[in-house]
Amino acid sequence: MTSERVNNLYDLMDSTYDAGHIHDHSEDLRHRPIIDKNPRGKKAEHSRETKAQAHAGLEFPERVRYRERSNVERVLGRLKDEFGTRNLRVRGHQKVTCHLMFGMLALTLDQLMRLAL
Repeated sequence: MTSERVNNLYDLMDSTYDAGHIHDHSEDLRHRPIIDKNPRGKKAEHSRETKAQAHAGLEFPERVRYRERSNVERVLGRLKDEFGTRNLRVRGHQKVTCHLMFGMLALTLDQLMRLAL
């Protein structure tokens, strides 16, 4: 249903979804899977590889896109934790939208105040 309205090029997921059949399904849909690697017991090897890539100055496009995703997750987390959007006490599309937009306004003002100081 969503694919009828949106032309999606990437599938962005965290390490929970690092499995071969998920990668294959994403590629079957002609999407580029960007899934954080799950070391599965090979943490020392994974850590050495990550440090070596950083030392060599390698910056993969997938890593940049995944980092953008984590920025969005932080904003949504702040909206839920600090600006009252976790448990809404209103009903109806217009009231919920209004409540969320007031949360966004408060978050924006908070960020602007942090930049000004």
